[in-house]
Amino acid sequence: MTTTTEPRPPEGDWLGTPYLRFTREGPFGVCTLDRPEARNAMTPAMYFGIRYAVGLVDADDSLAGLLITGTGDVFAPGGDLGGGDGSDNWLDALGRGLAMDVTPFERLRQSVKPVVSAVNGLCQGGGLQIAMCSDMAVVSDRATFRVPELYRGIADTYYSQMLARMIGPVRTRDLMFTGRTLTAEEAVDWGMVARMVPHEELPGAAREVLAQCCRTAPKARSVVKSSLDNYMGLFDRIGMQASYSGEEAREGFVAFKQRRSPQWVHPELRGEGRL
Repeated sequence: MTTTTEPRPPEGDWLGTPYLRFTREGPFGVCTLDRPEARNAMTPAMYFGIRYAVGLVDADDSLAGLLITGTGDVFAPGGDLGGGDGSDNWLDALGRGLAMDVTPFERLRQSVKPVVSAVNGLCQGGGLQIAMCSDMAVVSDRATFRVPELYRGIADTYYSQMLARMIGPVRTRDLMFTGRTLTAEEAVDWGMVARMVPHEELPGAAREVLAQCCRTAPKARSVVKSSLDNYMGLFDRIGMQASYSGEEAREGFVAFKQRRSPQWVHPELRGEGRL
């Protein structure tokens, strides 16, 4: 297995970034987000590395399925908004990096082999999308979930489409318009994730669920997966992509970097720190 810490294009079991680890554990490939110094905030290379890992497992006859998890008390908080200097160049680069040709969400929905997310802690933004686009998500009872995109000025139509299908429009408005934090128990009750287990039992429980999925007939499973994917439907890709370069997204990113409320918030509603 490659041990270099230098970023380079994905090749073999190297996922292209030192912040992702790919290991082979019996019949499973395991992709671990491992960037504890940044609370697993995801760079474009990390997003693409997960996408690559799905294809790697799909093409390897020695592997039956893929498990995705994180280190410490964080699964994934979404894209890294804290890097850079907040300049226009940095924001433009971030928007391009998060374009749909880099992110793994569609690739997860189209995976040939089963993918299970073992959500070990904080899960929000793009991290929550990874969990929702996996075939199943098994979560620790310590996990929390949040959809903060509207606080960042992003019109995330992927969320509005998928969440409305999964949990209904009323609860989707609750999550997206308030940015509230959802507990693991609430997420299971709402139907956003499949199963909750005690934190210490998460690795074993997630592997057992993945094993169960891998025992199903592949061709028949793909037909069912296609049917479910059609139910989830399309989302407004053009509108969402345009929002990345809009004024609200720029203000949202800069406000996040500066740990303050965005300027669009009424002065009497601004608080200390970032939203």
